[in-house]
Amino acid sequence: MKRIILLSTITAVSLIAGGYKLPQQSLNSMALGAAYIAHTTDADTAYYNPANMSYLDPEIHYFETGVTLAHLPKNKYTGIQLLQNGTVTIPSAVASGESEVENIPIPYLHYVAPAMGKWRYGLSVVAPAGLTKRWEAAVQKLFAEEFALKNVVLNPAFSYRVSDEFSVGGGLRLIYSKGKVYSDGSLAGIPFKREMEGNTIEFGYNLALAWRPTDDISVGITYRSKVDLDQEGQANLYLAGIGRQFDATVSIPIPAALNIAISKTWDDVLTLEFVYERTFWSAYKTLDFEYGSPIQPALVSAFDDPKPKDWEDSNTYRFGLTYEYSDRLTLMAGYAYDETPVPAKTLNYEQPDSDSHIFSAGFKYKHSESLSWGAAVLYSKKDSRKLGAGENINGIVGEFTDGGAILGTVGMSYRF
Repeated sequence: MKRIILLSTITAVSLIAGGYKLPQQSLNSMALGAAYIAHTTDADTAYYNPANMSYLDPEIHYFETGVTLAHLPKNKYTGIQLLQNGTVTIPSAVASGESEVENIPIPYLHYVAPAMGKWRYGLSVVAPAGLTKRWEAAVQKLFAEEFALKNVVLNPAFSYRVSDEFSVGGGLRLIYSKGKVYSDGSLAGIPFKREMEGNTIEFGYNLALAWRPTDDISVGITYRSKVDLDQEGQANLYLAGIGRQFDATVSIPIPAALNIAISKTWDDVLTLEFVYERTFWSAYKTLDFEYGSPIQPALVSAFDDPKPKDWEDSNTYRFGLTYEYSDRLTLMAGYAYDETPVPAKTLNYEQPDSDSHIFSAGFKYKHSESLSWGAAVLYSKKDSRKLGAGENINGIVGEFTDGGAILGTVGMSYRF
């Protein structure tokens, strides 16, 4: 397969959260809806708040692995589509359509080594931004026949115990990103087509702190840096069935994210955690491709002119409840309200995002002193999104419904 450039790694559909986030990367985090920053208790601490590694048993190795299956139901659009600055209207009978159902496996791995004095080290391998959106309907294929992204993050981490009450931590994020975008206007009577694939390796960092003012209260703060995905390669563009290949470049930001969390534990049995998450999506202002030579003039408007995005910073509010039912069985549940960063003005078929309500639950069973296993399920209910006449620069006048996601996770942890 020819190596060609990825069109966009953040204009595609999200799995369960605003933009393209997938913050649930362990059994505990899935069961708690990612309300898991202040009170982290297993190997996944290396990813969610590395500063808390200082408070794990200093002589123990912690290991965790598992897999999540993400089920993405159909996203439905009902409405009309305006083309050519509104001079051509594709009626509802033609413009309405449904996206394809997706089932995506997502593995993860976490490890925390024994303490070395006041220092401690860990490692996570996760996929915090994986996605797929495919449309077979004529109008939607014109914009997004297939948008897909696979991200793998290698995240070595450290912690330093400043005192019995305070610890700091951080890590390096090595991001491998592979994606594709296809679009085809032939069924809609538009003789444009594009086929793009590519990959890149980028770096970022994360910072964390943990504060335990009392035995039953924990405070956690984490920050993940913005990462610019600087893509370069070739783009295959077709006009009336005739294709040409071009050198091409584009830079797209993965936004920074800040989490502030507090947890309270009662009688060493019941823990409630609240997390406020701020994701700085306003870094994504435009999508602008540069080519090594002029592309076909008829394709300039579609594939060369900068595309406004103007995404907005978004908030997520998470609540997680952990109940130690017995010495062996732990029960967990969570709820989150997640705002979409995508404004009505620039929303498109590759990212018909909306605010969502997220519900989750799960359990962990202590099989022995060393081995634990469990399962969790999460349901993301997306609000419908309706766009009126003149509200959207992409000519969408209608309503997106359904969508959302159902995720199931099975995992095991081992201590030695």
